[in-house]
Amino acid sequence: MTVAILGPTFPDLARNVNRNVSSLSEIFVGRALGYFCGSVVGGVLFDCMNHFLLLGMSMLTTTIGLYLIPLCKTATLLIAMMSVFGVSFGALDTGANVLILDLWGDKGAPHMQALHFSFALGAFLAPLLAKLAWGTTASAQNHTESDFDPLMLNRSSKASSDSVFAVPEDMNLLWTYASIGTYVLVVSVFLFGLFCKKHSRQKKSSASAQGARRAKYHRALLCLLFLFFFFYVGAEVTYGSYVFSFATTHVGMEESEAAGLNSIFWGTFAACRGLAIIFATFLQPGTMIVLSNIGSLVATFFLVLFDKSPLCLWIATSVYGASMATTFPSGISWIEQYTTLTGKSAAFVVVGGTVGEMAIPAVIGILQQHYPDLPVVLYTCLGSAIFTAVLFPVMYKLATLHLERREREGKQGSCC
Repeated sequence: MTVAILGPTFPDLARNVNRNVSSLSEIFVGRALGYFCGSVVGGVLFDCMNHFLLLGMSMLTTTIGLYLIPLCKTATLLIAMMSVFGVSFGALDTGANVLILDLWGDKGAPHMQALHFSFALGAFLAPLLAKLAWGTTASAQNHTESDFDPLMLNRSSKASSDSVFAVPEDMNLLWTYASIGTYVLVVSVFLFGLFCKKHSRQKKSSASAQGARRAKYHRALLCLLFLFFFFYVGAEVTYGSYVFSFATTHVGMEESEAAGLNSIFWGTFAACRGLAIIFATFLQPGTMIVLSNIGSLVATFFLVLFDKSPLCLWIATSVYGASMATTFPSGISWIEQYTTLTGKSAAFVVVGGTVGEMAIPAVIGILQQHYPDLPVVLYTCLGSAIFTAVLFPVMYKLATLHLERREREGKQGSCC
């Protein structure tokens, strides 16, 4: 919810700092860089500090950020607050995955799927909270010419130049962020309570450390999983970000239809993450990854083959969203079966997805400008699907190589 709320409230925040939407894109860059730093720092800290304490501190910092963001009256301060907010959420994202692995280890696949389903559910609920529950008024369509007139911006800017924090004119914007911040605050209280209750955690951690597994090619596996998540997350964010514009410009859909197509992608994505909680109880993570790879390959192949067909676009988008849903949590659960992920290791593979999320959509945007008549988005998603489908068998072979050697040695010993 805290991440997804920025999208529907972005025009309101821009108006609050007397800027137009197009001149405030740095806010996304600041948040992404903060998330990157938070993932790295969080991974290091989670190896040497109590997990519940750090998660509670991260959520408390997130709460403070949510309370202050709608009060920011200057663009520089808003970008800085978003960067700090990104740091706390990056640490929270990495720490949540590490905590699931620490509590349940390689038996935690259903819990990992439940965690990532909660991400999708929050992203689905945030726009509803912003626009339906509280009804923030500003939108990209509601800005009139005077909203973007430099003279008007300068006048309002001079009027509010004496303060960097102030109550916004649109109180619904404040209540939207404050309600989510209060919810996060309540959750952080529970985490601090768990920290106070679990002082025997150190003994449990030392016991689990003794049973920690380390694959022979531990670092190689982490590097391959980094690449795997780089292309998977990059393709997921690219398609989700560009499917609307692709449908309107390349296929010729109406904007209402394209918006529905976007909702279908994220809707099937969230629904299948919910179903994956059940599937993970009787399917191995590797099996779920293979099924996801096959679904992604089939969907993107038909998207490229029938790139002008609206019917194919609807069906393939639904299949693609469903296929992408379980890959990330299944990947984390899968590697835990062969080698134990520490905080640093988890941060490394999570950063792989973060880099892909930042790099691939940016490159696609540049390529699409140079080749407007080509479905560059679809080519990229198909290429990513092929790469991940080829890479996973390589990862599996590398992870099980030492097990095969042990079986051979055991057979030879029994024969002798």
